[in-house]
Amino acid sequence: MANIGIIGAGSWGTALAWLLSNNGSRVTVWSVIEEEIQMLKEGREQKDKLPGVILPADMEFTTDLASAVEGKDMLVLAVPSPYTRSTAAKMAPYVKSGQKIINVAKGIEESTLMTLSEIIEEEIPQAETAVLSGPSHAEEVGKGIPTTIVVGAKNRQTAEFLQNLFMSPVFRVYISSDVMGIEIGAALKNVVALAAGMADGLGYGDNTKAALITRGIAEIARLGISMGGRIETFYGLTGIGDLIVTCASMHSRNRRAGILIGKGASMEEAMKEVKMVVEGVYSAKAGYALSQKYGVSMPIVEQVNRILFEGMPASDAVKELMLRDKKVENIDLRQLYQNSVEIPW
Repeated sequence: MANIGIIGAGSWGTALAWLLSNNGSRVTVWSVIEEEIQMLKEGREQKDKLPGVILPADMEFTTDLASAVEGKDMLVLAVPSPYTRSTAAKMAPYVKSGQKIINVAKGIEESTLMTLSEIIEEEIPQAETAVLSGPSHAEEVGKGIPTTIVVGAKNRQTAEFLQNLFMSPVFRVYISSDVMGIEIGAALKNVVALAAGMADGLGYGDNTKAALITRGIAEIARLGISMGGRIETFYGLTGIGDLIVTCASMHSRNRRAGILIGKGASMEEAMKEVKMVVEGVYSAKAGYALSQKYGVSMPIVEQVNRILFEGMPASDAVKELMLRDKKVENIDLRQLYQNSVEIPW
């Protein structure tokens, strides 16, 4: 039996707590919000963010970070991406050398353009850091609906250890060494999902959504490969797989926010209505900044930024995308591999 700490009691942290407990691990869930922990202790249910998923009687809940971190075989960092750095800094004094931390949030830090695993490695250098990503709505994982996902780690033994902890009859886990590719796909699919939601809000159809998904993954892959990711990652579960589920499902907070913006709501109004952190809003600026840094064309990401931060109407952004200069559909991606890193395993 593994001893696991879940850092963050939102919908995803709660769903993974349920999964890992069902797999036979001893689970402690931490939140900085006292009212949230009290709710979980009293009702064994995250009524605000994951209603209907009842947590087992032996699961522990705490606001004491030290007790959630110390002595654990694995830590699941499940706070929203804007809080990854501050939470990691608070965890650092309690993390022992070699302790495994798996990040399950998705995003890029706007001020530094660092991925979330890079932030954790900077704040907690003594830890072994990994990532978990793929098409996986918390609402479905918490109901035991079959889901397939990927663990990314630089060390194969770490990846296999984590794979064994998460794997179940309803939760299939693959492993990969392409941590960079996984994280870029995870962060930027939320930006494309905002665009897909905006198209829905404007009343556009399946043709438009299919175009956004396919051209969106092309943009993400161009950037990710330029940053050292591998092409197969972007056309796998953590790339196109996660993008499809995020663009198509009403479980997706990014799509729901995009729908509201497409109907005329402001970014602030949409985020307030969704009532959860809309990661794509935080990743949009960082994604565009990375495209400028690496000299990669990302017109969808650019237009999402203009809608969110410059007040451009979503309908005007669609027109600009449609009327851009004529292009060949595919480019030779080999020219982007100049920054590729050696595959560790």
